Amino acid sequence: MGRTKAIEIQHDIFSGKSMIFSKDYVGYLARQTVKELVAAKVIRTDKPEALNERVAAAMVDELSLEDRINDEVRVILEAFQDDMRKTGASYPEMFKKVKNELARKYKAVL
Repeated sequence: MGRTKAIEIQHDIFSGKSMIFSKDYVGYLARQTVKELVAAKVIRTDKPEALNERVAAAMVDELSLEDRINDEVRVILEAFQDDMRKTGASYPEMFKKVKNELARKYKAVL
């Protein structure tokens, strides 16, 4: 297998566009979180359904951060694709390095 083919295969591994958890599961986690916080008297609410939706939205946003960073890494590496091929740089290694830099830039914990 040539170097170009290996890069294409590695790129396909990282091309998934979905979160690890389904939105339904995140909704369940949000409901459970709100339920536990209310039961522990950490929070009070007259509108648990609205709070569940807000917590679920915040969880989805946080969980999708890594997906957004991965998308940005792909765009960056695509711009340097020719240079990487010429120097023999490993796509997975470069992906990891750029992702770590972006995580630091966005102060994200991945």
